[in-house]
Amino acid sequence: MRGQVHKLGDDINTDYIISGKNKRDTFDPREMVKHLFEDIDPTLAMRIKCGDILVAGNNFGCGSSREAAPQVIKAAGVRAVLAKSFARIFFRNGINIGLPLLICDTGGIEEGDVLEIDLENGIIQNITRNRQITFRKLPAVMADIFQEGGLVNYLRKNQGFVV
Repeated sequence: MRGQVHKLGDDINTDYIISGKNKRDTFDPREMVKHLFEDIDPTLAMRIKCGDILVAGNNFGCGSSREAAPQVIKAAGVRAVLAKSFARIFFRNGINIGLPLLICDTGGIEEGDVLEIDLENGIIQNITRNRQITFRKLPAVMADIFQEGGLVNYLRKNQGFVV
């Protein structure tokens, strides 16, 4: 997968991703996309294009266990989120909906960089800076869940977990 970077900082909580006030009017993630990250940068949602990649620092997705947060990110067309660390519940929710969340050193990645991600081999190529970053290769079952578009699709297809 290949995409352009939108860089965020540390401690991006689920209220920054999609504020609870925006969930009162609709539960449709495609509708909520226009409010994505609006408290951090009101123009970011408009600038995200299908296939783009979010890059953050430590503790991405902290705060509440709001399942809408990764759903809205995925509905915006984001292909993957890279961070130094993720809040545990956000990480699980992302896997459940098939949004790749990759733990790696994001320090050398800048806004606008173009990245190419090889999920199978655990390699991120920063095309813009001609650098390579590695991440812990995903367990096969997790890669399969992403391939199927989320946990529900994976379980339907395989009628349970494949061991």
